[in-house]
Formats: sequence, C-alpha cells, structure tokens
Amino acid sequence: MGLVIFLVIIVAIVLYVIALYNGLVTARNSYKNAFAQIDVQLTRRHDLIPNLVETAKGYLAHERETLESVVRARNAAVSGLSGAKANPGDPAAMQQLSDSENTLTQSLGRLFALSESYPDLKANQTMMQLSEELTSTENRVAFARQAYNDAVMTYNNRREVFPGSMVANSFSFQPAEPLALENPAAREAPKVSFT
Repeated sequence: MGLVIFLVIIVAIVLYVIALYNGLVTARNSYKNAFAQIDVQLTRRHDLIPNLVETAKGYLAHERETLESVVRARNAAVSGLSGAKANPGDPAAMQQLSDSENTLTQSLGRLFALSESYPDLKANQTMMQLSEELTSTENRVAFARQAYNDAVMTYNNRREVFPGSMVANSFSFQPAEPLALENPAAREAPKVSFT
C-alpha cells in the first residue's frame, strides 16, 4: 500500500512538472507569435517609406540630407527588425530594434515637419494617402507592441514565480525582453496634416 501511494505521488509530481514545462513553452510561443505581428506591421511601415520618399523627392530636391536621413534610418530599422526576428525577446536584439525604430520615427517626423513648408507637397494626393497609411500602420504597430509586451510579461511571470522558476531554470528558459521605446514622443504615431 505504501509503495502505491509513493508511486502515485511520484506520478503526480512528474505530471505537475510536465504541466509547468508545457505552460512555459506555450507562453514562449505566445510572445513569439505576438512578435510576428509586430514584424508584419513594421515591415508594412518600412515598405511605405520608400514610396513616401519618392513622392517627396520631387518637391524637396534641395532637402537631400533629410531624405537621405529617412532612407538610412529605414535601412537601419529593417536591419534591426531582421535581428529581432531571428531571436524575439533577446534583450540586445530588442534594444537594437527599439533604437532603430526611434531613429526612423524621428527622421519621419523631420520629413513631415519639412513637408509642411511645401504647399504643393502637402496637397499631393499620393503624399496624403501615404501619410494616412503610415499613420494607420503606426497605430497597428502600437497595438501589436502592446500585445507582444503583454505576452512577454506573462511568459516572464511564469518563468520567474515558484515553482515555475525551478522548471524554467532546469530547462534553460531565458527571460524575454519587451519592446520599449525610450523616447515618449515616439510612442505616438506621427501627427500628419496635409489639409
């Protein structure tokens, strides 16, 4: 009788550890899936920018430095996104992505501020449409980033609280890094008005 009780306890412990492990895997997959949504939206943002620059190029010919700054920032953001896609949640990759996206947002802000000085550019239908699409994409990025950060918090909580921490440490579940923007102004979609 004592042996049966002992075996039942051992089986219960093993099943509990399996449940904790599966919960950690599920939480890790959730934040990786949430990052995939950020990837989709940032890729859309990055794809809109060359069209925006091409549209503005004819009007801002003597503002070459601003246009080149946007292109450089976009290329750095694409590179940062590639690094983050390879390892979502990695602190270094998420910091690089955050920094490159902040730089891109600042460059776009300068481009939009400069375009306010050019009435023909402000009235250009393509520019207005691209600006609206970019603003819409910025909102989608914000929602996707929030979903990702929520999933990261859930995962990190599961891997840090007892007894999940014992299972996480035993199976080398690494902490995940949320995507945070350091510049509070960059947390909002750029304000664009061409009317």
